[in-house]
Amino acid sequence: MGVDYRDPESEPARPARGEGRRIGIVATHWNQVIVRRLLRGAGDLLAGRGVAEADIDVAWVPGAFELPLAAQAMARSGRHDGLIALGCVIRGDTAHFEYVAGPCADGIARVQLDTGVPVGFGVLTVESRRQALVRSVVAGDVAGDNKGEEAATTVLEMLAVLDDVRDR
Repeated sequence: MGVDYRDPESEPARPARGEGRRIGIVATHWNQVIVRRLLRGAGDLLAGRGVAEADIDVAWVPGAFELPLAAQAMARSGRHDGLIALGCVIRGDTAHFEYVAGPCADGIARVQLDTGVPVGFGVLTVESRRQALVRSVVAGDVAGDNKGEEAATTVLEMLAVLDDVRDR
């Protein structure tokens, strides 16, 4: 039998588990207040899904432009089943946003395709600090979500999908 392509909406959600998985996280120093919130969301999700703290490695890079290179090095090391990229690029009055956000996303996508290691993309590309805060909510905050948590969910789900596809 081939891969099952049923509509995921027709089946009950079963969260992907992380027991025995080694996850690498690449995070930026730039906009660190926001990135630390994303990291907390990712870490909490991974812990809740069974990833041991000892199986999570975090590498800090200067900014979002440097994320793909560090992610590539982690992916090629063979030590990680999946990766999470965390950062925050806030649009300003100069063209830096276009020169950083697009190449960062393209580079992360290339890392996945070149190495076969899934990367959860938790890099915020926002217009303002306020938008970044709404997308990096931590316990006790009022409204919003945490894209670091979503990136962690994505990497665990992709690991499960890839296991399923490769095992068939």
